[in-house]
Amino acid sequence: MLNQVLLVVSGLAILLIAGDLLVRGAVGLAAAMKIPALFISLTIVAFGTSAPELVVTIKAVATGNDGIALGNIIGSNIANVFLVLGLPALIYPVSTHVLGLRRHAAFMLVATAAFCAAAYTAPGHINTPIGAAFFASIIAYVLYMLVRALQSPEREPVIDEVEEYIADDKISGKTIFYIIAGLIGLPLGAHLLVTNGSILASGLGVREEVVGLTIIAFGTSLPELATVIAAAMHKKSDVAIGGIIGSNIFNIFAVGGVAGLAGTAVFDPASLRFDIPIMVVAAVVLAGYVFTRRDIGRLTGAGMVLAYVAFIYFLAQTSGAL
Repeated sequence: MLNQVLLVVSGLAILLIAGDLLVRGAVGLAAAMKIPALFISLTIVAFGTSAPELVVTIKAVATGNDGIALGNIIGSNIANVFLVLGLPALIYPVSTHVLGLRRHAAFMLVATAAFCAAAYTAPGHINTPIGAAFFASIIAYVLYMLVRALQSPEREPVIDEVEEYIADDKISGKTIFYIIAGLIGLPLGAHLLVTNGSILASGLGVREEVVGLTIIAFGTSLPELATVIAAAMHKKSDVAIGGIIGSNIFNIFAVGGVAGLAGTAVFDPASLRFDIPIMVVAAVVLAGYVFTRRDIGRLTGAGMVLAYVAFIYFLAQTSGAL
């Protein structure tokens, strides 16, 4: 059992490192080809930062480990709100006074509703047509942001910064190395993660979703958590809220879309009873703060973190892991 835990953690580490290297290499290549930074941000960075989740989903669905794929989507969206926003709010209040944020929060609610429709409408799965519709939605969303960014002087709040990824303006050996390392590391990390995550779930006697909801979701949320905490330390945590909303939308439409295109991912009844309702609550809470333009203060942050801890504890208790 300890071997599986170590291999799962190793898989996560490889995934995160490989994903970052692939994004850096791809952005460097695009910059060298004189592709505009805005387009790079909306395409390569936006999809590249979701590469670990996308590759894990393809591997999980292709090998029949649907629970890991769907659990990762649900767990990541819960962690993004309650943990990734909650912890930084303890350091410095997170402001929701960001131009254009409301429309993205509304789209997040639409994405959440679409995910629920797929889950609660018989037979309760994401198949190829649903996956194609989801993926078409994320393409439409990216195009919408591109048009808005080109037409409006205001900065779109969910667009990632690309400056940190651009090292130079020409194709270098480092750029090629990053791309190759990323392309090799992503499937290797996904294999370690999915294979040993499934064995771990079986050994603990829990459903696969629990592994996806906890270990994998927490691991794939670590980069966002580190970014937001760093922003909070500089009293700029408001800049990260758009990224969290964008991440939740990508998790559902891009990662969920890939789950359907890779095969058929079936929802577990336990997810319908508990996991997905908590994800909906997280989305509604976040949207509520955005629509009312209320800051997420320290008290709310503490409540969010406690809610996440309670969620993990309840999962462990009901699954028999504790």
